[in-house]
Amino acid sequence: MSRLHRRPTPRRPQRGAALLMAMVVVTVVASLAGTMVWQQWRSVQAESAERARLQARWVLLGALDWGRLILREDARGSQIDHLGEPWAVPLQEARLSTFLADGREDLEDNPALQAFVSGAIIDAQSRWNLRNLVVNGALSAKGLQTLERVCLAADVGPTVATLIAQGIQRSWLPAQAERSRGPEPQGLSPERLSDLQWWGVAAEDIERLRPWLTVLPVPTPLNVNTATALMLSVALDGVDLALAQRIVQARNATPFKSTEQVLAMLPRSDEANRATGLSVQSNFFELQGRLRLGDRVFEERQMVERRQLDMVVLSREPLAPVRFGPNPVSLMNP
Repeated sequence: MSRLHRRPTPRRPQRGAALLMAMVVVTVVASLAGTMVWQQWRSVQAESAERARLQARWVLLGALDWGRLILREDARGSQIDHLGEPWAVPLQEARLSTFLADGREDLEDNPALQAFVSGAIIDAQSRWNLRNLVVNGALSAKGLQTLERVCLAADVGPTVATLIAQGIQRSWLPAQAERSRGPEPQGLSPERLSDLQWWGVAAEDIERLRPWLTVLPVPTPLNVNTATALMLSVALDGVDLALAQRIVQARNATPFKSTEQVLAMLPRSDEANRATGLSVQSNFFELQGRLRLGDRVFEERQMVERRQLDMVVLSREPLAPVRFGPNPVSLMNP
């Protein structure tokens, strides 16, 4: 009878181990599931960002194509280029849907059209071309003096002009460098202003020089209808700021139709020397485009050459995407 009423021994340690094992299994499964969800979310975010980048790229290219169309139409009806023409008016930031929706609600609700575009067209010949430093296959002493004045006006060190001159001798005048210093490897030839870093010019100095200098494939005259008064006073030897401001006031009233009108305002002594360095029309333009899509901003610069009615893209310079808050600061400075 004592055996029938004996109680079984409790198995609490075995039950505790099983519970602990179950908790470990649940933790591992939850961790694996969380990792899979995180990886899936990351893939979706990366795909979304890439899709937004491609959409912004195509929209931005379309806006820049529009700018080239404006320049082509300008060539049809005008033989001079000045700041009173439609191409010189910058496009302020505007919603893309305002250009395409035309009152249709289905387009207004399209997320791809909820982007903001802006841009500007800048006359590249309103700036001093570094190619003008090379005259008859040699480094021009007069051009080097002009470059030094530009560097002084742009508030960069005097060593920048020296670096540029040395880079020109290595890249654009290899034969002259070989005769003077012996055989040397030819340096890289810049196609745009940012490429001056190859010659040792600092990035911050390049940004200071951007409103003053440009790099074009051939020497170009300075367009007096678009250059600023400061640019005229620096680029033209012997022209002070007061005379440059009078030139700008005269062209604002009536744009110059020939260089003879400008030469009549200059001192008689240097008219012959300046006749070849001035112009009232331009063939090279810089197109700047900016697109804001959500908190992302995309920018691109294009250098184009207008050959009668043909617009040839010489270089493209996409800028790195920049993130902003709800009120982004414009990077465009037409």
